[in-house]
Amino acid sequence: MSSDVTVRFVTRQDYEQWLPLWDGYNAFYKRSGPTALAGEITAMTWARFFDAYEPVHALVAESGGELLGLTHYLFHRSTTAIEPTCYLQDLFTSEAARGKGVGRALINGVYEQATRAGSSRVYWQTHETNHTAQLLYDKVAEKSGFIVYRKIF
Repeated sequence: MSSDVTVRFVTRQDYEQWLPLWDGYNAFYKRSGPTALAGEITAMTWARFFDAYEPVHALVAESGGELLGLTHYLFHRSTTAIEPTCYLQDLFTSEAARGKGVGRALINGVYEQATRAGSSRVYWQTHETNHTAQLLYDKVAEKSGFIVYRKIF
């Protein structure tokens, strides 16, 4: 399937197909019920993709007019480099597209955009229980060994 997949920037016309993928991603990470993302967060996320002043970007994987996956990434400054650093924040493929090269194609799309932006580093995180995704990630990147800490207010 991966040879039939096109990775491209999201367009405003993609919203109706992007939204179920976004909802699927959030459901996968159990962001439903009391922990669900508020509708205004989804609306703002979508708007940011089309705001030239925002560092947040979106790519989609498409085949035959159907969106199969999405990735969202952003650029930020770092105290250890002059060039921007790329954080791949979200990656999700439809269940039917899994294991067919769509996730790899989306990651490679982010790598390409990072290179174009002059970034020499792309990083992301995944949940320790997401073993299926880690099988792919271990092939396309290396584990940094860092542990993530956070505090939510």
